[in-house]
Amino acid sequence: MKSEFVTAITQLAAEKGVPREMVMEAIQQALVSAYKQHEEDSRLITAEIDNDTGDPHVYHWLTVVEDIPDDVEDDSNLIILEQARTLKGPDRQPLFPNAQPGDQIYEDVTPPQFGRIAAQTAKQVVMQKLRDAERRLVFNQFAEREGEIVHGVIQRIEAGTVIIEIDRAEAVMPRTEQVPTERYYQGQRLRVYVAEVRDTPRGPQIIVSRAHRLMLRRLFEQEVPEIFSGAVEIKAIAREAGFRSKVAVSARQEGIDPVGSCVGVRGVRIQNIVNELNGEKIDVVEWNEDASQYVANALSPAQVSHVTIDEASRTAKVIVPERQLSLAIGKEGQNARLAAKLTGWRIDIKSDVAAAAAAASEQTEPVGGARG
Repeated sequence: MKSEFVTAITQLAAEKGVPREMVMEAIQQALVSAYKQHEEDSRLITAEIDNDTGDPHVYHWLTVVEDIPDDVEDDSNLIILEQARTLKGPDRQPLFPNAQPGDQIYEDVTPPQFGRIAAQTAKQVVMQKLRDAERRLVFNQFAEREGEIVHGVIQRIEAGTVIIEIDRAEAVMPRTEQVPTERYYQGQRLRVYVAEVRDTPRGPQIIVSRAHRLMLRRLFEQEVPEIFSGAVEIKAIAREAGFRSKVAVSARQEGIDPVGSCVGVRGVRIQNIVNELNGEKIDVVEWNEDASQYVANALSPAQVSHVTIDEASRTAKVIVPERQLSLAIGKEGQNARLAAKLTGWRIDIKSDVAAAAAAASEQTEPVGGARG
């Protein structure tokens, strides 16, 4: 019957998903270290644990020689042939009566009180191995989920950093990854984006975010089947978390309305995403190969009269109706700023009235000055 010690190791290894052989090997290595702490020498030592009784054994391995040469400085791992053949086991019978020069034999050197030391050492090693295995398990699990949205519960808030429990692991959401307009509290359930998973000496560090622009991409993939299947492609995202975002989409199959697919019937799809982001406004615009048309689309919901592209300075000069000017620019320039981020163009917006006045002024300017 197996000992309680061996059974306990087997059960723990199975519960934590750690190979039993790995734990046993680690314990045996630790026993060698524990033995050498008390017996300082250069002997070749190994340790084993009996699978049936759980008793530890320490063995000194020796090389059989006919005679020990005079020039050998350390003969602690050598044994003369005659002595090797007379080594006796627990039953007082010779262990290696047929030993030959060059053979490797062992001598049991287990100390009388080694069982207590072995038990303490085994406990420490098992606990450390389990901690290491759990850390590795958490790291591998979340490394595979990096870039995904997961569900979590806020455990606590420390100096502005939100600590979230996700599948029995702790993740952190720094201030920089939080949405300024959101308020977090202990026990709150929320969805977060796994931004980064780091393997540190203190264990895996999971960084999650609510402000990351790619969280918006994952939400669209979850809510819009056409995006998930690849029929509609998200070309670009510009986001000011908590306030407003712009998403440029393009159809990869004929007959599909990319913007309509994202908005959904009566706006139900886009509304689900807005609700998840606590009211953040989202503009879905159609991407276009024509830069002028793309810029015009990006300034939605404002109507654009004309766009002139300057490739050299990568500037788009936009003319809008006078009544649309404030809408095109947006509150504190937000709409124009997000459109510029989305398209990658510097956008200069003027009303049609201001543009006409500027053109008229240029036409009436004198070409040269009067001579006196």
